[in-house]
Amino acid sequence: MRLLRQLMRRKLRTTLTILGITIGIWALVVFSSMANKINALVAGGSEYFTGKVLVTDASNIAVGAGISPMKIDVADQVRALDGVAAAVPQVQMIYDPDSNGSFGVADTIQGEVAGADLGNETFDIRALQGRLLTPEDEGSLVVVYGSDLARKAGAEIGGTVEIRGLTFEVVGILEPTLTAPDATAIVPLSAAQDLFAESLPAPIRDAIKEHELISQVVVYPTPGTDDAALAARIEASVDNVSTLTGAEFDEQIGSTVAIFNAIIIGVAVISLVVGGLSVINTMAMSVAERTREIGIKRAIGGSRGRIIRELVIEAAFIGFIGGLIGLGLGAGVVILANEAGRSSGTVLFDLTLGTAIFAVAFSTILGMVAGVIPAWSAARLDPVAALRYE
Repeated sequence: MRLLRQLMRRKLRTTLTILGITIGIWALVVFSSMANKINALVAGGSEYFTGKVLVTDASNIAVGAGISPMKIDVADQVRALDGVAAAVPQVQMIYDPDSNGSFGVADTIQGEVAGADLGNETFDIRALQGRLLTPEDEGSLVVVYGSDLARKAGAEIGGTVEIRGLTFEVVGILEPTLTAPDATAIVPLSAAQDLFAESLPAPIRDAIKEHELISQVVVYPTPGTDDAALAARIEASVDNVSTLTGAEFDEQIGSTVAIFNAIIIGVAVISLVVGGLSVINTMAMSVAERTREIGIKRAIGGSRGRIIRELVIEAAFIGFIGGLIGLGLGAGVVILANEAGRSSGTVLFDLTLGTAIFAVAFSTILGMVAGVIPAWSAARLDPVAALRYE
């Protein structure tokens, strides 16, 4: 209570100081939550590519969002190489060609024959409602939706949806994964080939039959096979293809994400530094106003350590209050923004418990550190001179 009384003696100055900390913590919470979401997406992609080699067309012929068509016999050529446990031909394409894109992972259609991985897939995907695709679904128009895309498309088990002009029956909705599958519609390979063919320019469509079309091959190495060596072997043995390993994915995406995270956190840290400077200013003014009080405490035997401790605790309390308010405001922004974008599948933020604890702890420590210099100056005051201070 005494601490609160000390702060309330300077209501306006204390309020402005807390406001400075609040703004900094608000920025830290919001930007860190955005960084958490990006990192979750990248981590999901990294997990998916671990232990795989992605084979795509190396030509400059591309349609849609940079997708190059390939012939399905590429999968047969890859499958015949040493060190290949399974080679799965896939079609991946943008879900809505008229979409302007959104933050994070784009909505996609993925087509493959269920079970073609021969049990080598380690990325765990489960159905929240309904079921996953089976090999018997080939030739039919059925779809399994990721959680975010299902909500965006208004998909319900047993209902129908229209995807690029074709009507599909919804047979499953996936559990949330917080990464790419949440924004994916999984269909049988034959259905994806039909959709892919319709998206191609007429010359390409006439040159390649629908049942021959794919956009990539996912290769599962046999146990003990080096991914990089297998990728080099594929490029040397199969004409006009390029490969991507898990390590290459991490290298390409990781550096970009690291720069983005540095920018995000840098903006928040600058805001916090401004808040810290305001704490130093407030505590310095407090020491000046309480010089006689400090002199009396020193004259009746108060130690320098006690003086420092009292002022540092006061500064820490200012940081703590600012941190709590900033966390509350930041959490409010995160929740409102996510709810506003949830219907369209645009979830921008991921506020974790670790981020919340760090924000409050950081603001408290910032207040303590900012209060050390004024507290140290106060403790060094000569008691006699302090008593005579006007």
